[in-house]
Order: sequence, then C-alpha cells, then structure tokens
Amino acid sequence: MAKNTVRSTPEPQVEEPIEQDVKPSGKGVFSMVDKYIPIGQIFNEGLPVQYVPKVLFFAFVMMMYIANAHYADKLVRKIAKMNSEVNDLRADYTTLKADLMFKSKQSEVAKQVENLGLKESTEPPIKITEKQREY
Repeated sequence: MAKNTVRSTPEPQVEEPIEQDVKPSGKGVFSMVDKYIPIGQIFNEGLPVQYVPKVLFFAFVMMMYIANAHYADKLVRKIAKMNSEVNDLRADYTTLKADLMFKSKQSEVAKQVENLGLKESTEPPIKITEKQREY
C-alpha cells in the first residue's frame, strides 16, 4: 500500500510588472498632456496625501466661482425684469397724471358738477377788505 504523503505544491511565480515607457503616438491634446505630465507615474505609489487639502480648497473655490456666476446671471435677469416693470409703471403714472390734469380743468369740473345742479358763477369774485384797526 502506498504511504500518504503531502506533496509540496510549487509556488506560483509572480511576474514582476515590466515597466514600459508607453509613449503616446498621437498628436492629440491628451497625448501631449500625458507626454509632459505623466499622471500614471504619480499615482503608482498611491495617492499623494500632501496635495489633498490643496485640491479640496481649489475645488471649493471653483464651486464658489460657479455659484457666483449663476447668482450674477440670476441678478441680471431680475434687474432686467424690474426695469421693464419700472418703465410700465412710469408710463401708467404719466397717463394717469395727464388724465387728472385734464379732469381738473375748470371747464371739465363744470361739466361734472352740472348734473348735480351746480352752475358756474358768471360774476367775478369780490375782494373783501377790512379797515386796519389799532390795538
């Protein structure tokens, strides 16, 4: 009978990654950026933690910049709307003022009160004077 023995299993051979300098062969924008800024080599050892606060600050500043641009656009639209409302109200004011000036003329007032039984006086008003008294 055969004796039970544990066979040693050969350890799998780990192939070391071969560093290949893959040069971009295109003439595009990304190939030029990769040629001068090798981003793949920066993250080989992991994320450089020393840059995280700077990146977060930059992202925050960019978000504030975008929010400010949206707020400015919204404000410009609101100002344009208010200017059109002011122009409409100014036109209404001018129309109402002209209408009031017309209705407050003496001839127009006389026409308005004629159906109430009031008539316009044809005699000029008399000035009443008082003699000066000494105190």
